[in-house]
Amino acid sequence: MPEAPIPPQIERQTFDRRAVLAGLGGLVSLAAAPAFAAARAAAPDSFLALGDWGQNGAPVQRAVAASMTTAARELASRFVVSAGDNFYPGGVESVSDPHWRQSFEDVYTDAALQAPWYVALGNHDYRGDPRAQVAYTGLSHRWRMPSRYYQVSGAQMGVADLDLFVIDTTPMVDAFDVNERVQQLGRGHWWREDADAQLTWLRGALAASQARWKIVVGHHPIYSGSTKHGDSPVLIAKVAPLLEAFGVQAYINGHDHDLQHIRRGRVNYICTGAGAESGTVAATLGTQFCAGRPGFAAFRLADEAMELQFRDPAGQTIYSASLPRETASKL
Repeated sequence: MPEAPIPPQIERQTFDRRAVLAGLGGLVSLAAAPAFAAARAAAPDSFLALGDWGQNGAPVQRAVAASMTTAARELASRFVVSAGDNFYPGGVESVSDPHWRQSFEDVYTDAALQAPWYVALGNHDYRGDPRAQVAYTGLSHRWRMPSRYYQVSGAQMGVADLDLFVIDTTPMVDAFDVNERVQQLGRGHWWREDADAQLTWLRGALAASQARWKIVVGHHPIYSGSTKHGDSPVLIAKVAPLLEAFGVQAYINGHDHDLQHIRRGRVNYICTGAGAESGTVAATLGTQFCAGRPGFAAFRLADEAMELQFRDPAGQTIYSASLPRETASKL
């Protein structure tokens, strides 16, 4: 059950599971899954994160997927975080859209990547029907998006002392983005969501969390050195103070097609939006690392620190850092 209510306008639809899976050509065989489950149970708590990946199996996307496979096997990764823009250029229109097979099921095929995928929505996903991505949760053994925004506890993930909060930044940011409204209207719709209700939920969920580790995932960056998008002023004003106040150690995002680690205050802002292509980026205030190249992030949790790695399509670790565990400030 989702830990945040599904807004009425995107309530899950009912579909014929067998018909959908047949239409997708069937899912990958999970014969090797038990061996990976055993390895994960014995290994340190690790996971992977990427964003902006759904490019119909383009060569760069497949190269990043191959590198993810290597990392997932090496680290015994327990799950994958997707930071949105899951399907380019205009999301998916239904749970039987060919994009599911071409960009997801037929790309991330290795048994090591059959772990749960906790998924956020991005602005390109809103150009299609975001309700279809919520609904696909009921059809997939690994796709997890129970609602537009939601919380996942450590018990659900098999990772002690971690709470994951997946938020939907598009309604917040795109209220001020005329281009995105035009993109949606050009496809015959205009999605309207209550951003204030989501912020109220996030504040309450973070305040109630007793986890030692708190990670928030959203599509848009809060702080960024990208030369295309850069900072998100509305998220700086409305989300960043909550991260700082409630002891969130990391905010993971996509949107910018690069890899960045920025430290502001006590929060680490980690951009991993290079799952299928790369852009240009420069250092900004708080930048610890930035690279305009394809790749993804890998994380490993310990008692008092979290290891971050960025890896490229060749499987090379191009950056590594130890992120300390922070606690909440006084409100």
